[in-house]
Amino acid sequence: MTVDTDLANVMRGHNDIKGDTPEAKNWTKARAFYDQLSTKLVRNGHCVDAFLNALDQVGFAEMRSCVTLTGGSCLLVDSYDNEKFVDAFKKFFRRAADNTFPRAYNARIQVQCSPQWKIAGATGPVTSAKKKSASVSQDSEMGVGGTCEWIMPSVDDKTHLAFYFEVANTQKPGGFRFVQFSTRYQHESGKTRLRITTLCHRISTHTRPDDYISSFDQETAAVLMARLSAFKAEDGHLFDVLRWLDGHLIKLVSKFAKYERDTPGSLTLAPQMSLFPQFVFHLRRSQFLQVFNCSPDETCFYRLWLDRESPSNALVMIQPALYLYDSSGGPKPCLLDSSSVMPDCILVLDTYFEVVVHYGEVIVSWRDAGYQDQPNYEYFKKLLTQPKEEALKIVQGRYPQPRFVECDHHGSQARLLYNVINPSKTHNQEGNNYGDGGGEIVYTDDASLQTFLDHLKKLAVQ
Repeated sequence: MTVDTDLANVMRGHNDIKGDTPEAKNWTKARAFYDQLSTKLVRNGHCVDAFLNALDQVGFAEMRSCVTLTGGSCLLVDSYDNEKFVDAFKKFFRRAADNTFPRAYNARIQVQCSPQWKIAGATGPVTSAKKKSASVSQDSEMGVGGTCEWIMPSVDDKTHLAFYFEVANTQKPGGFRFVQFSTRYQHESGKTRLRITTLCHRISTHTRPDDYISSFDQETAAVLMARLSAFKAEDGHLFDVLRWLDGHLIKLVSKFAKYERDTPGSLTLAPQMSLFPQFVFHLRRSQFLQVFNCSPDETCFYRLWLDRESPSNALVMIQPALYLYDSSGGPKPCLLDSSSVMPDCILVLDTYFEVVVHYGEVIVSWRDAGYQDQPNYEYFKKLLTQPKEEALKIVQGRYPQPRFVECDHHGSQARLLYNVINPSKTHNQEGNNYGDGGGEIVYTDDASLQTFLDHLKKLAVQ
């Protein structure tokens, strides 16, 4: 039971769960029940896919382990008649070019390493098989750790797992280290298949931190940190998660940046790392960690898809993509910043879960005046239609299908854009006026990216 049958009792929220209020009196028992049920599902090789229809909540936060641990997917809609749900439901049953269902069953993936490194854990729709070996790290555990084998009752062609390794102290410079992934699964034909993937890494002979920078993939690193942060936030306190995240960022910048001690203005990062602090800034403000204005069901929904999507899609969830259209054409990638919100342009925001088309103040006034219907303003008619067409292409090509929103400047739905952009220009700053060339004024007390970077520099150079 997740809620009383008495309609006077509302569904629990994040504050209720954290504060153990009467509204969350069923939380602990319900979680324990579904966690026990998920163990049976994994043992029997069953997968649970949740298609949820409710104006409020249905208790997905309590039953999330039945979906996340079995490799299932989830859709949250307000009506089964919703076109978004109908299209997404059809995509769920899509078939590959050879008319096979792109899904495998009863999968097990095992990792074996050479002595130079150890497996610390994994994130994704996996359950520990509790299998020990010499490859398992004894000192650290990240995500689902303490094992060298994981179980996945169901896995499809879009499931992405993340594995974390610990470097051992027994490395000899100039040598090699190996890792082998053994994946066994049942094909829809009923046949069992085994796939072996072996990777070889050369152990660097360099000892200077600068020599490792060229191998750093900041996009993938941001996704890995986001997955770990969301994993920790499931049952931990947000303050502790943010402190852990900030601590790792400070250590990274302090070790690999170039600077003069106690001189923040001298700090510079190599291009291979220059965007990583920006990704962390947006991650700290994302719905994966900040639960304000999100129900527990919605938070679990967001974290589920972060934990199984590709790095490119997950990066859009962390730092949404923003495209600009104006009289000179488009789409043009632009900064996710309040300075990009101009009166004479149209913006398309892709947060992965929502696609928003935002019309500037001048564009709205021209549209309402009917300029697009006049023969001499064909270019304006094209400017109005092109962003919407591009946005709908994004919506139609994605599963789960994002919500499509059109909004005018300062309209009620415009908050979807203002909530994610960097508030470089706020009401707290003097001399700010909308339309003066500096972009939109954001009414928030949140720190801007520049403030975040200034504090990071001060801490890194100490």
